[in-house]
Amino acid sequence: MRLICLLCVALCIISCQKEVEKKNVTMKEDVYALADDTFNGRQTGTKGELAAAAYIEERFKEIGLAPKGYKENYTQTFTFRPSSNPHEQAEYTGLKSDSTLTGTNVIAFLDNGAKTTVVIGAHYDHLGMGGEGSLYREEKAAIHNGADDNASGVAVMLNLAARLSDDATPNPVDNNYLFIAFSGEEMGLLGSNYFVKNSTVPVEKISYMINMDMVGRLNAENTIAVHGVGTSPIFKQTLFANNEADLTIAEHNSGIGPSDHTSFYLANIPVLHFFTGQHEDYHKPGDDAEKLNYEGMQKISDYIFSIISDLNDNGKLAFRKTKDESEEVPRFKVGLGVVPDYLFTGKGMRIDGISEDRPAQKAGLEKGDIVVKLGEFEVTDMMSYMKALATFEEGQTTEVVIQRNNTEEKVMVTF
Repeated sequence: MRLICLLCVALCIISCQKEVEKKNVTMKEDVYALADDTFNGRQTGTKGELAAAAYIEERFKEIGLAPKGYKENYTQTFTFRPSSNPHEQAEYTGLKSDSTLTGTNVIAFLDNGAKTTVVIGAHYDHLGMGGEGSLYREEKAAIHNGADDNASGVAVMLNLAARLSDDATPNPVDNNYLFIAFSGEEMGLLGSNYFVKNSTVPVEKISYMINMDMVGRLNAENTIAVHGVGTSPIFKQTLFANNEADLTIAEHNSGIGPSDHTSFYLANIPVLHFFTGQHEDYHKPGDDAEKLNYEGMQKISDYIFSIISDLNDNGKLAFRKTKDESEEVPRFKVGLGVVPDYLFTGKGMRIDGISEDRPAQKAGLEKGDIVVKLGEFEVTDMMSYMKALATFEEGQTTEVVIQRNNTEEKVMVTF
């Protein structure tokens, strides 16, 4: 009788364990959890960030992924001294003191016994109560929950992890998969930089890296920017061959950009970075979970999964250096005071936001207007817009030609 009881208890425990492993957490639930006030904005080196790291670790366990941090844990910590100069890199140090902070990468592994590994990453840190990097201008501090930036990327990463580790469905298994939630991105790509230099898998075995940073606001035009397209010869054809959701792909060749894929590109690893664009809540307290497009996030997850599946049997991908597109950006002394729509693929520069009390607002420009001419210069895209802007000085007045509701209008702007 006692043996039967023990067997019943054991079966109950096994049943409960299986139930935990099969727990289906949606991307929406992950975003709402990570973007909750509980984590106080997930700023690097704070209790809030550590609590968010613990949440991600628990999710990795539920999915059934193995730890791949330090000492058979899911975490990889790094201590650094923040720079007071925004143009200087923070200094890594092995010594903790009153002037240092400690960031925590959360790392999990799906071992398929393959020769190569694909890294799938997203940063989970954000700006805490604001401070440096925040675009919030009110005197009273407020929690910056960073739902789009970047709970959205972490949620898509976890969704991909669950799908890739699901034994019930056919999955690409010719690669291993390393899932990394990076810390310190907002302070200068610190977590990804540290990982690449202290990798918990052989760097030479990494085939390519996929980065999701701000993928929560797919617009009505289904436009997604994909950076790093030029970092491997196979990427472009793969991106367009798997576009079953009919996404509008704004492709960028460069592997250099303000997110964690850059750290891998600089280590000669092909990269793809997915991004649904800036918005008026960027780096402000208004970046909250209820504003995200969760159906759009599912489209993006499906798209990335198709790309991963297509690349499954290609072995270690060839790497190709690209031109740093940021080096081509001209310097300018004035600005219109607008947020450009970086995902716009039509002719001109479409305005995605207007800053208060700046030249564009004073001239009557509105969100959605498309600038097609600035002074005597034709504006066909973002680069031509910036080159035109670089020719003006403060105090100058010029004519700006815009398209509004399919009608061309002219306004005078004083810088």
